[in-house]
Amino acid sequence: MQFLLAFIVAAPLLGAAAALLPPPPGLKGRSPEQAVLRHGVTVTGVILAAAIALTLGFDHDAPSRFQATTDISWIPALDVRIHLGVDGISLPLLLMTALLFFLCALYSYFKFPEGPSPKAFVALLLVLESGTLATFAVLDLLLFFLAFEMVLIPMYFLIARWGGAQRQAAAWKFILYTLLGSVVMLLGLLLIGVKSGTFDMVALATDNGRELSHTTQLLAVLAIGLGLAVKTPMWPLHSWLPDAHTAAPTVGSVLLAGVLLKMGTYGFVRILLPITPDGMATFAPYLGAFAAVGIVYGSLACLALARKGSKGDLKRLIAYSSVGHMGFVLLGIASMTPTGVNGALFANIAHGLITGLLFFLVGALKDRYGTADLDTLAGATGAALYGRAPRLGALLAFAAVASLGLPGLAGFWGEMLALFGAFDPAEGLSRPAFLTYTAIGAFGTLLTAAYLLIVVRRVCMGDPKAGPELAVADIQHYEFAAWTPLAALTVLAGLWPALLLGLTDPAVQKLLAGGNA
Repeated sequence: MQFLLAFIVAAPLLGAAAALLPPPPGLKGRSPEQAVLRHGVTVTGVILAAAIALTLGFDHDAPSRFQATTDISWIPALDVRIHLGVDGISLPLLLMTALLFFLCALYSYFKFPEGPSPKAFVALLLVLESGTLATFAVLDLLLFFLAFEMVLIPMYFLIARWGGAQRQAAAWKFILYTLLGSVVMLLGLLLIGVKSGTFDMVALATDNGRELSHTTQLLAVLAIGLGLAVKTPMWPLHSWLPDAHTAAPTVGSVLLAGVLLKMGTYGFVRILLPITPDGMATFAPYLGAFAAVGIVYGSLACLALARKGSKGDLKRLIAYSSVGHMGFVLLGIASMTPTGVNGALFANIAHGLITGLLFFLVGALKDRYGTADLDTLAGATGAALYGRAPRLGALLAFAAVASLGLPGLAGFWGEMLALFGAFDPAEGLSRPAFLTYTAIGAFGTLLTAAYLLIVVRRVCMGDPKAGPELAVADIQHYEFAAWTPLAALTVLAGLWPALLLGLTDPAVQKLLAGGNA
């Protein structure tokens, strides 16, 4: 188990280095480009297999305990250790990350985005995978920061070199926002380490902030929370996200929404809730307020983009929907209750599966029609996907109703539990304020349903014989292979939420109790 987790974190880096080397003569296939893309599929597939093996070997009777741990001294002068481990909170995120990277590599093998040679693309993709997996596996604050920052450069180049229109501006906006937030976050992490005398996240969580004064906790929450909020993204620090999603290649959008956003909310749960509980309690009402505004803001922005005549980009619309969905995650965290935090973690996974699928589908539409502009797609009567490409239309409708939180699908449980947590927040938090946030969040679910149903009506319905766009290819075999796991897991998590909640709840109970539960 120790070896498996270390392998999962380190192997993508080795794979990235190997991708830059010339392929062996017997493995070139039809071309070196095909060989390196096949290499990406192979490495991400091996990582996924290792993550599944780790999940099967995980002691599901003790999900609150860190397992598969490695603890080696790295920088003795600063007491920085290579400390790895997974519990019920991080294991689902680790598994989902490995799955999404494999599906993106598989999709890219058949549908490589326009841009430079595949060598650099595959190498950057694998470096990005290593950074995201390490973020969910490390248990040292400075290692967490290094892993958190490791993803910025590869994602910048994926957007800037393989993206669409305005890709350079979007890439710069992405990296400037996240770098500025990260600088402030580093100051907060150093403050905790210096004041407590350790950077070990397990020891700090067990101490539960008892070694940190209230002022230190407030400063740490403000600094670290700012960096995490940019990555989440929390309104009003979200403005880099729509541009990045609109410009990014399809797999870049999938990974940005499905994995990178989760790094921010994971930091709130793993670092701020257990290590600075008093500081979080002070700022929780403000976090809840920003979350509630973000829910409604994201939905209203999507409604404006979905309106006929607005020339709304469908990728941009799905990006704004992420602002609203991540608002529910932040609202659950702000409640500081087991119910709310479990809801936030469930919504994290649900959003990764559903929004990842949506970006795959929108990318496929853009490939077929040459545009993601909703007015152009819909035409005069509607894009009529049900008539022209029935399987593609049905899957888009499925992803949309999953995203709006239809009971029986994964999107329902996370948002419901987050609202339940806000309805009865932790002791000491303002009940009237959180009741207001609950009401706003509930209103946001109605707005979410409105804009997603408008999108389905405009894209899926209409006269298939109207307009020149009569021949639309239905789902191809490689698309079916890349998308089916996401749809199946969306149904599985919706029908059997205990599969995920059984892992997260004991770990959340222990985390909120300061390691004593």
